[in-house]
Amino acid sequence: MEAELKQLTKLNLTINQIKVIKDKYLKSSPTVEHWLRNVCHNIALGDILHSEKISTDEIFEDVNNKIITYPSRNGMGKMFLLHHGISEHNTRHKNFRKFLENLEDINARNPEIIAKTEEKFYDLLSNFKFLPNSPTLMNAGRDLQQLSACYVLPIGDSIDEIYTSVKNMALIHQSGGGTGFSFSRLRPAGDAVKSTHGISSGPITFMQIFDKSTDVVKQGGTRRGANMGILHYTHPDILDFINMKKTPGVMENFNVSVTIDDKFMQAVKNNDDYALINPKNKQVVGKLNAKEVWNKLVKGAWETGDPGIIMIDRINNTGSNATPHLGEIESTNPCGEQPLLPYEPCNLGSINLSKFVKEDGSDFDYEKLRDCVYACTHFLDNVIDVNNYPIFEIEEMAKKTRRIGLGVMGWAEALVMLGIPYNSNTALRKAEELMKFINVSCLKASEELAERRGVFPAWKGSIYDKDSVYFRGQEYFPRHSARTTIAPTGTIGLAAGLQGAGIEPFFAIVYVRYNAAGIDALKKGEKPLDKDTFFEINPLFEKIAEKNNYFGMKKEELYIKINDNHKSLLGIREIPEIIQNLFLTSHDLTPKEHVMMQCSFQKYTDNAVSKTVNMKNSATEKDVEEVYMLAYENGAKGVTIYRDGSKQLQILNLNEKKQEKTTSNSAKSEKKSTQESADYYKIETGQGTMHIHINYDAEGPTQIFTGLPPIGTEISGLTSALGIVLSKYLQLGGDPVRILKHLNSIKSERPYGFGKNRIDSIPHAISIALRNHLTKTGKIKTVDLGIDSTNSQIKEKNSDAEVNLKLHCSKCFSANVGMVSGCSEPTCFDCGYSKCS
Repeated sequence: MEAELKQLTKLNLTINQIKVIKDKYLKSSPTVEHWLRNVCHNIALGDILHSEKISTDEIFEDVNNKIITYPSRNGMGKMFLLHHGISEHNTRHKNFRKFLENLEDINARNPEIIAKTEEKFYDLLSNFKFLPNSPTLMNAGRDLQQLSACYVLPIGDSIDEIYTSVKNMALIHQSGGGTGFSFSRLRPAGDAVKSTHGISSGPITFMQIFDKSTDVVKQGGTRRGANMGILHYTHPDILDFINMKKTPGVMENFNVSVTIDDKFMQAVKNNDDYALINPKNKQVVGKLNAKEVWNKLVKGAWETGDPGIIMIDRINNTGSNATPHLGEIESTNPCGEQPLLPYEPCNLGSINLSKFVKEDGSDFDYEKLRDCVYACTHFLDNVIDVNNYPIFEIEEMAKKTRRIGLGVMGWAEALVMLGIPYNSNTALRKAEELMKFINVSCLKASEELAERRGVFPAWKGSIYDKDSVYFRGQEYFPRHSARTTIAPTGTIGLAAGLQGAGIEPFFAIVYVRYNAAGIDALKKGEKPLDKDTFFEINPLFEKIAEKNNYFGMKKEELYIKINDNHKSLLGIREIPEIIQNLFLTSHDLTPKEHVMMQCSFQKYTDNAVSKTVNMKNSATEKDVEEVYMLAYENGAKGVTIYRDGSKQLQILNLNEKKQEKTTSNSAKSEKKSTQESADYYKIETGQGTMHIHINYDAEGPTQIFTGLPPIGTEISGLTSALGIVLSKYLQLGGDPVRILKHLNSIKSERPYGFGKNRIDSIPHAISIALRNHLTKTGKIKTVDLGIDSTNSQIKEKNSDAEVNLKLHCSKCFSANVGMVSGCSEPTCFDCGYSKCS
């Protein structure tokens, strides 16, 4: 296997790099070099549009187009539109293919136009100094040519507008993109609709249409589309919005966030009420207490990670929105790092900081970094011109504002090379210094491009135009309305040989991986042989360990010790503290340390910063509140938290008081207890995410409710029926302990996970939930779930109870995953799968 992989490239890459690139990007390309050359050539073709040697007639021969001229600093600029006036998707695609054919024909006759640019881009990518986002790496030079990862679509308050957005979302998801929406313009539930003399369904009901459409479209692709759903805190339905994802199976294709502003935060601090406003007529329709709403936001984030918060006024009052004359920003992309106007797309790329540390480790080589920033800005500018946009409105907005998002990755590696601990004040100061340099350099590069190609077409009236009502005191003439973003880099980071995603700390210093034979053993529930098991070691640490004679231990003994120490060095006495502190992992850091690093990078970033504040499972709601407040007070534009264990198998003691329903035929109907509580379990199965509610009283479980979205399928109906049958069994006096072994023994053709973490079937999942519940409530003394993570809350009640809090890769089921860079799903450090990069 390794020999086959090595034949794919002559570049000095690790086996894991080659594997990730092969699985994610190569497709029909025979080698890594061929793939990279193809990408660079394709993006370099954009230079032809700005060449004085070539006429527009040659470029657009037999191509539908519209050329718009506009005033620029050095004469008139030009905006080229290809999709104008074409409504049919296939016709647009054919038109775009003809445009690319013309560029290739021109290049064949005039290769000197793009030759230097192509080599410059190839130097960037082949040395992994810079990589654009995954859609560019996957689609550039290929039939789809869709180069953007995400978009924001508007939703107006009419049926036509709503369903137009549903259709456009489907087209974007079909092409592999994600979408962000603000539902804040929709009138609240129960509001009058004059045209039909009826009442409005409200934003949450309409969100379900978008959610179900995402489910349908994903069936034809390799993964489901990602969505961001946003509601402003003044919307009358805000409480229902905050609480909706607490219901199992609701909005599973959406991340949700609430947009807040300084007025709201001041009301929270003062414990004041604020007005709820009907977006249709702007009338005040009620009031809520800001502190109570804030507490619900915090509780939701603690329980499930949703909703997040977005500081919308901070976004619109800074360089994130350089074109307020075009409208206010109301939404971000699904991961939150890219605030976008309606119809704007993402255009992202990241510089590998580990390539720019001086050999002596004294500092960054800022001269080389400046050259890289200029080349990357050129690259991302060309992406805008050779991108095949899914609909005309997106093409028009992309070329009006020319927003790009140049960011960084490999921050953790760079800090080690500089000898700076991630959680130090020195690291925070270095982050500000570095990002200020990149931001200023990118602005200068953008202005230089504008001198040759024109400012962005929407410059007049922008914050850079001194004659504009929106002028903010500094006149610039850039090619791009906004330029810097810190984006998720899970997959591209692994392709670049990094173990630190974006500005995140390391996921692990040492962890265990398996080859194909080892994975097969795990699938059978067997322990892999030693020859099929190996360690993945942080390359920087491996060099230090070797230099220090493995700190007096045998190599394998050291690696086992680290892997068993939560994959961290902290607390291993044989390793000097200075080295321990240099190689910190995500879970070695406090929430405050995560937040302060995010805010340090945000200070000099035009758009926003994608980062996850990782918290221990034992973190309280108060801890989450402190993170949110700290982020707000230190300049963040949004914040994402992940409490360990809150995503896959969520166990929440709801303590709901219920009146017991008497059942005439029930052996338990004469119980005197009038109170019931409920445990909720969310378990991933081979059929999808399963939701289990177990109602119980002092004597034991009384009812079991089981659900498996989407409702309406046969498997969903059978799952619900199984819950009904089990409830009847309990009500007739059945012993829940005796049923466990029968549920546990049932297999299916679609198991989920490997080895001890394997879920064999839907009945097996119910068995795990029920067994854990019975242990927690003391009905059985011990439990062996066959899974190896611990829920600290449950462990307080029964030290033997264990519950699976491990996340797994949805592609290869590896447990070597982490919640990073604000992404809603785990990034896999084995196969490289990430939903967000």
